Amino acid sequence: MPASRRAGGITKRCECRGPDGKRLGTKCPQLSKRSHGTHQLRQELPVDAEGGRRTFRRTGYASVKDAQTDLDRIRAILDLAGDDEDGQRRVGDLLAELQATRGPIPEPAEVSRKLGVGVPLDGKMTVAEWLDVWLAAKKTRKTTTNSYASHVRVHLKPRVGHLRLDRLNVGHLVEMFDGIDEDSETIAAENAARREQEARCTRGRPGVPKVSERAALAAERARLAEMPPYRRITGPASKQSIRRTLRTALNAAIARQLVTFNAASHVELESGRRPKPQLWTEERVQRWRETGEKPGPVMVWTPAQFGAFLDAAEGERLYAFFHLVGFRGLRRGEGVGQDWSNVKLDEGLLTVAKEIVVDGWTPVETEPKTDGSAGTIGLDSVTVQMLREHRARQLQEKEAAGAKWVETGKVFTTELGEWLHPDVVSKTFRRICAGTDLPPINLRDLRHVSATVQHAGGGDLHSIKETLRHSTITLTSDTYTSLLPEVDKEIAEKAAALVPRARRGDAKAPAE
Repeated sequence: MPASRRAGGITKRCECRGPDGKRLGTKCPQLSKRSHGTHQLRQELPVDAEGGRRTFRRTGYASVKDAQTDLDRIRAILDLAGDDEDGQRRVGDLLAELQATRGPIPEPAEVSRKLGVGVPLDGKMTVAEWLDVWLAAKKTRKTTTNSYASHVRVHLKPRVGHLRLDRLNVGHLVEMFDGIDEDSETIAAENAARREQEARCTRGRPGVPKVSERAALAAERARLAEMPPYRRITGPASKQSIRRTLRTALNAAIARQLVTFNAASHVELESGRRPKPQLWTEERVQRWRETGEKPGPVMVWTPAQFGAFLDAAEGERLYAFFHLVGFRGLRRGEGVGQDWSNVKLDEGLLTVAKEIVVDGWTPVETEPKTDGSAGTIGLDSVTVQMLREHRARQLQEKEAAGAKWVETGKVFTTELGEWLHPDVVSKTFRRICAGTDLPPINLRDLRHVSATVQHAGGGDLHSIKETLRHSTITLTSDTYTSLLPEVDKEIAEKAAALVPRARRGDAKAPAE
């Protein structure tokens, strides 16, 4: 019902009270005076959630004009919802709350803006409420949205979700990240205690333990069962990601004019930069064999070590995958998502246009995350021949599968042609590595191996950037400046050997 047809209006009212505190009403001796009393407004509101009627009343206006200004504003707000029942209820809730608190009547434009984005109209929206609205409206790819949702569920809502959105400040976020650090310290201590307890549960000698040893071993295992499971700590890089999520959400709130300050843009955190890769030099390998400790979180094989891995992997169904990733630098998801239609063997070209990533445990096909991730790269003759052989084996598998074959058009599939789960590739890689004497790396580090091989073959940073499809050469430089100089030593030796020099022993001494 339009506001113009709702019951309401402006009247004059005596506010005088007797000794008992009750209003005098018609008994007031001042009623005969024209200036006596104050003006009040009355406006019927939409029914509440239970269907109950409610009315907005406010008194104390010194003039009819003041009362009419507020009444016109209330009616303009009521008209905003139109025929939308939910909108009418929300507008009614807002005005009923303002009557109870004697709050100022807001401008209709402000209410319209909030009504349009589905946020509470009373100005008391919490961080948690806005994060829910923001997530529901996100149009990023599913895995990215799920990452946002994880940050919201695990960290943001429990720690700052109860705060009013317009009152969130840097101090709140400093406290939040301090709490995350404290929890991480607790988790690290619990993980260390569990590792120690697992060591106590392992018998030192082979064979069946003695009766006396069985009892002690059972007690240790019982204690282990009561300990918390292993959990991941929230490190610097993860905290930076959490801050980025909140910063993005608050920027959206600023765009909707819900807040004017983004606290996440001003909180200081330790650097969450990715660790730079290091080469498995002979010295580092020797140290690892002696201590079992890796020099850094990201380690990279030398070309010779990569060759040893390929020798061990030859004959595996996924050999072509590891060859392609190691030489041409595809990411895991890009490799399992590669279509044959985007591989031109006669031309020696491969276009990265899709990838298969894991959402929880479910494989999901998407386009590359950024425009820079998509692109066409060249294939060397060895890789082309390897892919031809792989294609021939795949056609044999298709013939053997018969009607059970699923035509997905992917380069790397199961024996029945279905999508290859990315984790299958990772498990196969770890299994092959376990059968070698090579120092450990992760599957994703084969991309770094590719950079090493390319550079050792004479490629510069620009060519590596193009092959790996980095968005900028700065990213390539920041990642590999600590790695490639070690490969440069061999290049430097070769360069020095190209220049003929007279033997110093043959040089004549200068005349005196």
